[in-house]
Amino acid sequence: MSWLTRYLKSSIGMKQIMGVTGLLLVAFLIAHLLGNLQVYLGRDVFNAYAVKLRELGPLLWIARAGLVVLVVLHIGVAVRLTAMNRAARPVRYRVFRPKVTPLYARTMAWSGLIIFAFVVFHLLHFTFGTVFHDYYSLTDAKGRHDVYSMLVLGFRQPAVSVSYIIAMALLCFHLAHGIPSLFQSVGLSHPKYDRAIERVGLALAWILFVGFTSIPVAVLLGWVAPPAGV
Repeated sequence: MSWLTRYLKSSIGMKQIMGVTGLLLVAFLIAHLLGNLQVYLGRDVFNAYAVKLRELGPLLWIARAGLVVLVVLHIGVAVRLTAMNRAARPVRYRVFRPKVTPLYARTMAWSGLIIFAFVVFHLLHFTFGTVFHDYYSLTDAKGRHDVYSMLVLGFRQPAVSVSYIIAMALLCFHLAHGIPSLFQSVGLSHPKYDRAIERVGLALAWILFVGFTSIPVAVLLGWVAPPAGV
């Protein structure tokens, strides 16, 4: 197992772990967005979707646990790589003039940590009901957990919506650099296709940003409203 230990400790191994975990997290974001967009189909459809997820039972919690592991592993490896890069250059540049690398690429570590903090809040809000507990206990006319009303009432709080939008903006910046990087990390980059991959990564980042942020914006503008009496 010494080869595995060497691989996990090497920069190449860690970059590949970053790439694989990043790819899996992007796949989750796409699936999560498709589920969230069902809020536009109304309360009944959205609550029925939530019921289907709950009916997965232990599989749902295994998926959640796996997601947490992916996030922690992704961030942990990123922090380790950053430390290794700094150690390899113990003397700072006398004058630092970044000419090519864009801002979002230079702030990947910080945006990742802020996104992680938001994910924790998001779980406390929508998964565990620790935040706005009164909304979490709502039920609809069919006796189902009223996830629709919980979401809408939560996003009617301007502070919650603004923090969500900021987190999604950081996520967009993170993905704009992260998606092309993960292809390079797993050895799928090629000079012939690199530019196209960058464009696809940027486009996907914007699609996710617009899709996710459209929901709190729609709630704040009253386009998506809680049912009467709630």
